[in-house]
Amino acid sequence: MMEALPTALEVDEKEVDEKSPESKDLLPSQTASSLCISSRSESVWTTTSKSNWEIYRKPIIIMSVGSAILLFGVAITCMAYIMKLGEKRIKILKMTGPAFLSLGLMMLVCGLVWVPIIKKKQKQRQKSMFFQSLKSFFLNR
Repeated sequence: MMEALPTALEVDEKEVDEKSPESKDLLPSQTASSLCISSRSESVWTTTSKSNWEIYRKPIIIMSVGSAILLFGVAITCMAYIMKLGEKRIKILKMTGPAFLSLGLMMLVCGLVWVPIIKKKQKQRQKSMFFQSLKSFFLNR
């Protein structure tokens, strides 16, 4: 049984190493991964500019939700130390308060970091469009 297993694996490796004629016909630009990448990326040739809301919508929402969760965590933590509740309720508040604090802070920081990344990406896109226009200008002469 142990001797039959390696021979079966060797046969499979030989079959994998050999390229089928169908794979030779495919061009690199026609693979599924490149089609997915090209379908997700925005076209350089489109000149429609997006509004600031469309550009910064996701970071603003993340920062807003993160701020709300952070404030909720502050309120729960303050309630745990200020109010005179039962010992079981205070333990629950002391556990959940810092959890909401950390979750809210994490979301707030992610949104704050996302904004400069988007700004840098917009500048790179503008430079790319500028160089594309220069390239087309000199090639069309």
